[in-house]
Formats: sequence, structure tokens, C-alpha cells
Amino acid sequence: MYCFDNTYFMRNKIADFILAYRLYLIIALFSVTAFMGYVGMGTEMSYQFIKIVPDEDPDMQYFKKFKETFGQDDNIFVIGMQDSSVFEIENFEKLKNFSNRLKQIRLPKNGETIQAIAQILSLPDVQTIVKNTEEKKFEPQALFEPMPQSQAQLDSLLKLAADLKFYEGQLLNPNTGATLMALSFAPEVFGSRLKHDVVSYILDEGERFEAETGIKLHYGGVPYVRSVVSQKVKAELNIFLVISLLVTAAFLFLMFRSFTAVIFPLIVIGMVVIWTLGTLAIFDYKITLLTGLLPPILVVIGVPNCVYLLNQYHQQFKRLQNQKEALRYMIIKIGVVTLITNTTTAIGFLVLTFTDISILKEFGTVAGLNIFATFIISIIFIPAAYSYLPAPSQRHTKHLEFPLINRITAMFIKWVFGYRTVIYIITACIIGVTVWSATKVSAVSFMVDDLPSKSSIRKDLAFFETHFKGVMPLEIMVDTGMPKGIRKMENLRGIDSLERFLAESPHLSAPISMVRFIKAANQAYFGGNVNAFQLPGKREAPYVYRYLQTDDDPSGLLASFVDTAGQKIRLSLKVADLGSIRMDSLVSLHIKPHIDSIFQGTDMTAQVTGTTPIFIKGNEYLIRNLGTSLLLACLLVSIIMAALFKSGRIMLIAIIPNLIPLVVTAGLMGLMGVPLKPSTALIFSIAFGISVDDSIHFLAKYRQEMIAQNFNQMEAIAITLRETGKSMIYTSIILFAGFIIFVGSEFGGTVALGALTSTTLLVAMFTNLILLPSLLLTFKGKVKRIANNTAS
Repeated sequence: MYCFDNTYFMRNKIADFILAYRLYLIIALFSVTAFMGYVGMGTEMSYQFIKIVPDEDPDMQYFKKFKETFGQDDNIFVIGMQDSSVFEIENFEKLKNFSNRLKQIRLPKNGETIQAIAQILSLPDVQTIVKNTEEKKFEPQALFEPMPQSQAQLDSLLKLAADLKFYEGQLLNPNTGATLMALSFAPEVFGSRLKHDVVSYILDEGERFEAETGIKLHYGGVPYVRSVVSQKVKAELNIFLVISLLVTAAFLFLMFRSFTAVIFPLIVIGMVVIWTLGTLAIFDYKITLLTGLLPPILVVIGVPNCVYLLNQYHQQFKRLQNQKEALRYMIIKIGVVTLITNTTTAIGFLVLTFTDISILKEFGTVAGLNIFATFIISIIFIPAAYSYLPAPSQRHTKHLEFPLINRITAMFIKWVFGYRTVIYIITACIIGVTVWSATKVSAVSFMVDDLPSKSSIRKDLAFFETHFKGVMPLEIMVDTGMPKGIRKMENLRGIDSLERFLAESPHLSAPISMVRFIKAANQAYFGGNVNAFQLPGKREAPYVYRYLQTDDDPSGLLASFVDTAGQKIRLSLKVADLGSIRMDSLVSLHIKPHIDSIFQGTDMTAQVTGTTPIFIKGNEYLIRNLGTSLLLACLLVSIIMAALFKSGRIMLIAIIPNLIPLVVTAGLMGLMGVPLKPSTALIFSIAFGISVDDSIHFLAKYRQEMIAQNFNQMEAIAITLRETGKSMIYTSIILFAGFIIFVGSEFGGTVALGALTSTTLLVAMFTNLILLPSLLLTFKGKVKRIANNTAS
């Protein structure tokens, strides 16, 4: 037998222990499950920004300093519209009422009622700056207070609003007539579950406004996207869990034609799902887009354990006609192999814990631990539960002679024995084509990558990109190099030059900054003259600054754009969702060189930061870490295979059929134009860990039959294909069906995970059933000597 035969006595004792104390073990399993279910009820959805870039990264450290100085940059919810009827007095008044209702949103938190919206910036709420000549200061004045009483008054005020250059491109697009409303979430709401309540309230009020006016609204901003995505994740988690259970039950019944063969495996995976939720709660992890996929994924992964155990049980009972001995042999012969296969599957997930990314560590930790839990549950519950049932009847073992599966395995045997050269040629051609097409795969990711192109979010995003150049946050922090550096005119002119350059970009909105506010103040100083929207000249500067110095900034607006020392200035922009490649080009080849040229020879420095570039860098960082994880998984699995079979040659023979499916998947991505992004990069290490299980099951059975058949290799391979091959086909079908259901998701990443993982596993079935035995036959002399050595 294989290398674990020196533990035969121990495995025999374990089998006797499980069967002897079956009742107590079942009670223990259900007790642990009850505990896990109890603690799992406290598992919550994640409402925070998922941190991928590690804290020690220089860009992340700079972003944290930015937030400490100026606050959040991703707490803006925007509502847009493009309809000339909004400028009719009745609709405009309704827009004002809509804005007022949103200002009044209050929610309970910790026994108190808090204001949900910190600030609203909309056309009816526009404030102009008025020069108070008596007190020598600027004063804010609501332009539409009191509300105009006639259309003529409204038109006049709208013309004044259009002349306020501070808001141009921010609230109003004069070329298209589109306007927007920007809502700033209060810190107490942002990042908590209350955010979803606020978003729901906004959407309800938006529907009310649409019903009253017939004006179509568009929604956008990071809070809106995150809220919608997290709610959909929660809904999909329940849907896919139910579907995966139904699919699993259907295939189990078709294979075994027995309700007990359906009910008991479902009980096993039901326990696994509950243990998974309990594990999340114990580690204080929250449900994210990634960890939300764990229950249905583990359902699919857990079923093969049951299939192999049941097949072995039925095969041994048919051979021995003794139920107890059949159950013992099931534990002895399949138990250790199942442990090894679960270990290799767990490795595909556990390697993710070696990354510096918290979301991957959480995903890998919970998945890896519960894959081992799956082994413990199945190896105890299946034999213990079946020991209470009558012995299998002929109907229960009929699946062992299923005609279609028999014909398929017979076909594989014929190919392996008679057409190995053809198999190698076809394999080489497939590898050549897929390697060539894999070179066409590009690594690119978007802020709303996972949402379908026809989703309302993507359509609304396109609206804001068309009329306002986007809504994704992008920040530039300028350091003047000295305290109160913002008072130096040459510094302000340098920043103004940078702002005018940025405003010319088709992908960037005009920046909002202290400089823009000073230009608006200069316009107010000259009575609202649109030509005065510029930095004050040398003659006007002392007067304008004297007015600004007496301004107490009651709104706190200036404090959001200048630090307390007067040294650093924030330039806040909105950018289109360009994707990681174009965004990197925009920053590296467009913005940074111009910053360097403007501030060259001065003490001033500037750096691009914000949620959007950090998100893009996070995805690139994630892909690199997943690549490293895949290499680590291959290395660890190779070590296990070499130790298991005491042969580097067998290890190579086993690894090759499992690497080819990964190459084929990469090739398909290149042919279909699927980019390499976090959701697709994750596929490779997971699929490798799962697919290598088939190789271990095949080789373990092959070892047994080599001994049983007196080292008749062809007979050993034929028997392995006929017996273990059936289980491999069954489990591969279940795995394929279990993962393919994810293509029904609304998220592109989940769709890719389902489609590509199922394809990879299906290809792995063929390589393990056709290529693996072919390689064993080709190297038959050396393999036979290795088998003889490991048998001893």
C-alpha cells in the first residue's frame, strides 16, 4: 500500500472508536453545531471600507495622514438630474422641499438621536458671498431665500447662480443643464449599519420626488455603491446557499437513488455552514463580498467527502456482505486519503493567510479551518449514522454499475491503453494554444468592477461621468513647506496653475480648494463680476485678504481644505472610473510630471492620494499576493505529494495534470478578454487545491491495486479507473454544478469565480482521468519500482 500503511493499526483503532462511541460522537457534533449556531447569530455584515493596502505602505501612510488632517473623502452621496422642468418654479420648490427633507434625517444610535446628513450642497441651497463694507468681511447669503414667488424671479436668480463660478462644474453643468445634489454623511453614520438606513431613506424620498415631478434621478458616490453592493451580497448569500443545497441534493439523489444518501450529506454540509458562521463570529470577522461566498463554497467542497465515503462503503459491502466491516474499511481506507485531500484543499485557502491583506487572511483562515472541520464531521457522522441503518440493498449499490459511467470509464481505459501518443499530442497542442492566448491577459480593475454593465449603478455612473466628469474621489495634498504658507501669493498662484491644468482634463472635475474659495471671494469683492473669478492682483489682494481674515467660516468649509497651521492645502477632485491602467497613466504620466514642473525650484510639494488611487493600488497589491499564494500552494502540495508517495517522480506526474487546467483557464481568459483582477486571480489557488484531490484519490487507489494485482500495472490502472474513476466523475460533476451556479450572480467577480473555477475543475477531471494514468504507464518501469519501495 501507500506510505501510510505503517499507521494501519492506528487507523483500525480509530475506526473501532468511531463505531463503538457513535452515539456520543453524534451528540458531540450536534452540541458543537448548536454552540456555533448560537455564536454565529451575532455575525454582521461589513460596513467599512475593505483595507487591502497594508498600513506600512507609504501611500497608505500618506492617505491616513490626509484623513487625519482633512477627514473622509468618500462620504459624499450624490443625486443628479437632467431635466429642464426642474427649473420651473413648482418643481424647483419641490426640489427645495426634497433637500429640506433630507436635511432632517435623524436616526437613533446608542440611545440618542443623531443627525444623519452633515451637509447638503444643492442648487436651491446655493449660497453666495456678499461683501459687508461696514464690518469689512464677507458674509454667506442664501441665494434662493426666500423662495422666489414667480418664474421671472426664479429665472433671474438662476442666472445669478450660473454666474457663481465657484459652483460651475460642481452643481451645475451650463452646457447640458444637468444639476446635482451632494450630501455629506455624518461621521457617526458613515461606516456603520445606519448608513443603509440613510441610503434607503434617501432612495424613498427620491422616488417621492420623481412621482411628484416626473424628473428622473440618478444616484452615485461611494456610500451609495457600497451600500447597494453590501445589501446585494447579503441577499445573494442566502440565495446561493439555498441553490447550492438544492443542486447538491439533486445530484446526490440521481447518483445514489436513496433519500438517506441525500439527507445525511446535507446534514454534514449543514453543520459545516453553521460552523463557518460560528468561526466568523469567534474570530470577530464580518461578512464581506469574499467571506459571504464561504458557506455555498464549502457546501460544494464538503460533498465530495461524502461521495467518496459512500462509494467506498457500498463497494466494500458488496465485496464483504458485512455492514460493520464495510463501515470499518470505509474509515480505514478512505479516511486517511480524505484527510490528505482535505489538507491539500485547505492549503489552497490557507496560503492566503500568508499575505498582508486582512480580507484574504480572514477568507483563508475561515475556509481552511472549516475544510478540516468538514473532514472531522464527515468521517464521524457518515459511518456513525449509517451504522444505525439497515445494510444497503441492491438498489443502494446499483449506482456502482451505472451504465453511462461504466461506458465513460471504459472509454477512458481504451484511450489510456491505446492512444497515449495521441493524448500527449492533443495535450501539447492545447497547452501551446492556451499559453499563447494567456499572454493576452491584462491586469485591470475598476472601482465598480463587479457590477454588470446594465446595472442601474453603472448607468448612473455613466451619467455623472458624462455631465460632471465622474464622482469617484481623488485628492491632492499640497504642502507649501512652511506654516502660513497659504498666505504667500506665489504659492497660491502655483496651486492655481495646477488647478487650471487639472480642470482641462476630460476625466477630472475642477478642483475644490482654498484657492477656488479665494477666487470666489475676489468675484464677490467686485460685485459678482464673472471676470473677477481669479486670484486677486497685487492692488486688490490686501483688501480681499482683510475681508477673509475677519471671516469666521461658520460652515467650517475652509477647515476642510486648509490645515490648522496654514501650511497644507487640499485639492478635492472627482474622477471617472477609468480602470487601474488608465488611472495609473493619468496620475503617473499626466498629473505628477506637471506637479513637478510647477513646483520645481520651490519648497512646495504635492502628492496624489484619496480613496480611488488607494483602491486601485489595493487591487494590484491583491493580485501580486494571490500570485505568490498560488506558488506557495503548489510548493506545499508538491511537498505533501512527495512525502506521501516517497517519490519526486510521482509528485511531478501528479502535479502536471493539475497545472494544465490552470494554464487552460488562463488561456480562456485571454481568448474571452477576461482581465486579471482580484476575483479572477483568486480562482487559481482555490481550484488547484481542490483539483489535486482527484490525483491523490487516484494514486492512493492505484497503490492499493498495484499490491493487490501483484504489480500488474495495466490491471491496477484499469481497476482504479473503474472504481475510483466513478467517484472522481461524480464529485467533479457536483463541483462543476456547485460552482457554475455563481454565474447567476449580479457581480462580475462572482460570475468569473463560478465560471472559471467550474471550467478549471472540469478540465482537471479529464487530465486526472486520462493524462495521469497515461503518464503512469509511460514511466511504468520507474513507477513500479517506486510502488514496490513504498509498499514496504
